Formats: sequence, C-alpha cells, structure tokens
Amino acid sequence: MGYVTPEQIAKAKEVDLLTYLQNYEPEELVRVSANTYSTRTHDSLSISNGKWHWFSQGIGGRTALDYFIKVRGYTFKQAVETISGRTATMPPVFYAPQKTRPQALLMPELNGNTNMVVRYLQRRGIHPEIINHCLTHKLLLETQRYHNAVFVGYDAENKMRYAALRGTIGNFKGEVTGSDKHYSFKIMAAAPSGNLHLFESAIDLLSYATLSLMAGKNWRQDNLLSLAGVYKARRENVVPIALSSYLDNQPQTKAVYLHLDNDGVGRCAAAGIMAGLKERYTVIDEPPSSGKDMNELLQRRLGRYARKEDWTR
Repeated sequence: MGYVTPEQIAKAKEVDLLTYLQNYEPEELVRVSANTYSTRTHDSLSISNGKWHWFSQGIGGRTALDYFIKVRGYTFKQAVETISGRTATMPPVFYAPQKTRPQALLMPELNGNTNMVVRYLQRRGIHPEIINHCLTHKLLLETQRYHNAVFVGYDAENKMRYAALRGTIGNFKGEVTGSDKHYSFKIMAAAPSGNLHLFESAIDLLSYATLSLMAGKNWRQDNLLSLAGVYKARRENVVPIALSSYLDNQPQTKAVYLHLDNDGVGRCAAAGIMAGLKERYTVIDEPPSSGKDMNELLQRRLGRYARKEDWTR
C-alpha cells in the first residue's frame, strides 16, 4: 500500500484553493466580485481573503487539501497525491489577493428633526412604537436635503456601514455612497433568538413588525433583516450577501422565515435562498397572504389600501 512523504504533505498544504484552481482548473472559477470567487460546481462555495467557505454545507478551510477532502470526498492520501502531482508537473503561480479597505460611508447632511420621515412612515401604516424604536436606536434618520428617510445598518462594533435612502416625497430609492450590503438594515430581538425573518426592504420589515404588534404579539421576539432589495439570479442556490453575512455572525440561527414579495423576482429569490440553505436551516416560505408585499398587506389590514403612488402625495 502506497504512502505519501512528509515533504509531499508539506508542499500540498502550502497551496490555497484559489491558487490551485487558478493554476489547474481555471474553468471551475466564477468571479463574483473583485476579490471573491465561487465555483461552477457549487454556487454556494465562496473563496475570498485566502479562505473558502461552502455556505450550504457549513464547512470551510484555506487550502486546496481541505477542499479535496471536505468537498470532493478524496481520502487524505488521494488529495495529497493529486495536488503534489499537479505542482510537480507545473509549479503553481501564487496569487496574492488584493487588499482593499472598506469604503467610507459618506452620510449626507442630516436634518435637525425627523418630522417628515415620521409622517411618511405613518402614512405607510407603521406603528408609532416601532418608529420610535428606530429613532431611539438611530436606525432611522432624515436627510436635510430632500428630507429622505435613511435606514441604517451597523456592524458588530456598532459602526454605521449601510444606509438605504427612501424618498418621503416621490418614489426615490437609493443607497448612500459607500454602503456595504453585508450590514443591511435590521432590528435584533430583545433577547437571543434562533429565528430570523427576512424581507426585501426596510419598509416591509417595519410593516411586518406592525402587523405583529397589531396581532398582540411581541414584535421584538425574533430577529428581522432587510436584504436591501433582491434580484433575479441566473444561478440557483443564491444566498444574498446580507443574509450570508448575518448567518455567519449569528450561529445560533435555526430557522429562517422568508417574507419576500409576491412577484417573479421575489419568488425566484425565495427559491434560491431555500435551495441554498435547506441543508443547514429550517427555511419557511411565508410570502404576504395578499397584496404584492408586506406593506400592501398592512394597508389592507388597516382598511386603507391605496396604490403606492398615492402614499407619497
């Protein structure tokens, strides 16, 4: 029975996964962003910062050796022989990932009060208790120019990293320059919770919270996360970056409830998330029972349903 030498093992451990694939299987790489890759075989496997993480299976590593054993199912000996055989025939070119600094969040000048934002959210049916919670915790702000609503997301150090803009007059939607979708708008539960409720927008999140409050429930019992919008992905098993970042930082999560829109894009996004997470989490698809989104459902429950274009007048 053959064996591998300590020298072969040491050299195999030197090769990170990105270097291996770029040198020997470039057709398997899919570029996701400047410094992040996925693979054609496994859409939910992400490679960045010198490490890889197979999100749908909850496993990861750094080296190509880890990848062959954990993902492709090779024995340790087979993995070492495969890598050492390739590197002996053609020595690899090691690629150092570009180091990028987080882009600064360029917050606009803020208004001295939030009167217009409060009135806007009240017209959308959001309960005053929930609005006040957002104001108190600086999750909700108002710009001085145009009086746009600003929905803020924070990182683990409580630093502003994301800000979505919503016009209180007209239908403007946007993001503040430098916004990082890893840290999108969310409201965490008052006590640790293993449940996460997911929404396309901040308004839908606040609408769901209002509906819970109206039903006599504790609206802060579970964690609430906005995805800052969704899109129709070309690939299956697509987990939005805001969700994957949240789950990486909240390992206690057990169940994910999807409250995405009742349209083609929302249904496609829900299917992609369910496929990407089903191996690790309980995923429940709960779109609005009527209307296109959670805010339309709220408007109907309040008995004052109107077209969206009427809400901004």
